[in-house]
Amino acid sequence: MNAWRKISVAVVILLIIADGQAQEGALTPEILAGCVKVAASDANLLTRQNAVSNNDIKNIALNRQMLGTLDHYFAHRLSVPAITDQKSSGRCWLFTALNVIRPRVMQKYGMKNFEFSENYLFFYDQLEKANLFLEAIIQTRTRDIDDREVQWLFQHPLQDGGVWTMMPGLIQKYGIVPKEVMPESYHSENTALMSRLLQRKLREHGLRLRQAHNAGKDLIFLRTKKAEQLTEIYRILVVTLGTPPQEFSWRYLDKNDSLIVKGRYTPQRFYQEILNVNLNDYVMLMDDPSKDYYQHYEIEYDRNCWEGPNWTFINVPVAEIKKFAKASLLADEPMYFSCDVGKFLEREKGYLAVNIYDYEALFGVPFTMNKKERILSYESSSSHGMALIGLDTTANGIPAKWLLENSWGKDDGNEGFLTMTDEWFGEYMFRLVILKQFLPEKVLAVRQQKPVKLPPWDRMF
Repeated sequence: MNAWRKISVAVVILLIIADGQAQEGALTPEILAGCVKVAASDANLLTRQNAVSNNDIKNIALNRQMLGTLDHYFAHRLSVPAITDQKSSGRCWLFTALNVIRPRVMQKYGMKNFEFSENYLFFYDQLEKANLFLEAIIQTRTRDIDDREVQWLFQHPLQDGGVWTMMPGLIQKYGIVPKEVMPESYHSENTALMSRLLQRKLREHGLRLRQAHNAGKDLIFLRTKKAEQLTEIYRILVVTLGTPPQEFSWRYLDKNDSLIVKGRYTPQRFYQEILNVNLNDYVMLMDDPSKDYYQHYEIEYDRNCWEGPNWTFINVPVAEIKKFAKASLLADEPMYFSCDVGKFLEREKGYLAVNIYDYEALFGVPFTMNKKERILSYESSSSHGMALIGLDTTANGIPAKWLLENSWGKDDGNEGFLTMTDEWFGEYMFRLVILKQFLPEKVLAVRQQKPVKLPPWDRMF
């Protein structure tokens, strides 16, 4: 313990004694005086203050010594097409899920580049989530409006975020189309206002359904009313996102720049013929040390289709997840990777590395929570999805860093990619979606368990 810390501890002890003599729990003059005394005991406080108060904290805290140990070279790196861009939206889950499967289509047809229409699936994702909310309001109609679940529903009627497990059901129900068939709109790329208007309308609709129930209307009436309400949601989506195609023509350029004409498709036929992958072969793993490992979980309402399954995952220690991820990459199979991207992200150069910003040295204050404690205190949770596509190892084969294909555009990070140290992987990775062929029987057996259902206000929602 350094001298400054010893002074801090000594002062705190005195403050505890003084506080016990004052009004219990109050911020007393004695406590405040102690804070002043501890701060004043730091000989570098004025230097810290001058530097930080006049500059961006990250610029001051950037650990240049660590920066000099990192690079963007990888021994094993999957080839990916052009970087995608979700713009100002929370659709990373959808971009990432489609980025994981699109290389299969490109390889199958020998294409230079290809992208599915995120806007097409997003349209139906929003419509399905609207129905999910309204049906949940009908199902909870007999409960008091201050019931915790009812409160949660009105707080979260709809969002643009999601997880991998929302994607397969959408594709199986509505099919899929190329990006040029239903391109992005201003509001698919800038979802904030559209989302607020949809939420406002859904809350209104939810109240009207509850009012109808309280007036004695039966379930048939409520469902009929819901169908009418969904026509208004559909109208908003058509105006903001465009009209989903029912049929379209598809042609593309192959690697030799030859134009290939494929003919007419419906979205369902396009899915069945073009998408050469069984979406049910993917398994979602989670590393959440606040819950029991090798247990199957689901989170209520964490889905988009009312009739679809909740988001389910198998909780597995991150050390094991890394082994599975390594095997998948060496077999040239990308994965859906979800993490707390805002922690220790050096965005300009494209690095994710623990302590690349040395806040402890800058402030002279320790930050000591481990991953479990960060989860329990709401300090950390999954905030962003990307595709895991590369691996670099030490001479003895131990992973040193990993490569992520992002969806923030090619001008972000390292030409659209982020390099992640193995330590950062362990601390801030949460979810990985991987083909079941890379998982041992011990993990696959957990998938057969009846999931433990968690409430929608679980920390991992």
